[in-house]
Amino acid sequence: QVQLVESGGGLVQPGGSLRLSCVASGFAFDNYAIGWFRQAPGKEREGIQCISKSGVNRNFADSVRGRFALSRDNAGNTAYLEMNNLKPEDTANYYCAATRRILCSDNRSQYDYWGQGTQVTVSS
Repeated sequence: QVQLVESGGGLVQPGGSLRLSCVASGFAFDNYAIGWFRQAPGKEREGIQCISKSGVNRNFADSVRGRFALSRDNAGNTAYLEMNNLKPEDTANYYCAATRRILCSDNRSQYDYWGQGTQVTVSS
C-alpha cells in the first residue's frame, strides 16, 4: 500500500522554526522526486519546493526563498522540509507528494502520490 505521511506541523510563533517530515512506504522512494505544497484556507494549493531523486532542489515560491530548505534520506524513505523564520502568512496545511518525473515541478497533476497533510500555524 502506497503511503506518504507528513508530520512535524504545529503552532509556532513568528520567527520560529519547524521541520516537517514526509515518510514514504509502498513504493521505491529513491526513484521519485518529492514536492512540497501548501494550502491556506480559501486559497489554492501552491507548490513550494521539490527535490529530485538525486537531491537537487527547485524553489517555486519567492516568499519562502532563503527560509525553507528541502532534504531527503533515501535510506530512510524520508524527505524533510526545514522551515525557518516563519511568518503568519506561512500558515497552511502542508503536503508532500511524489512524482517519477526526473524534473519535478509545481504542477500538481504531475504527482502520483500525495500525503494527507500536516497543519502549520504561525501565530503569536
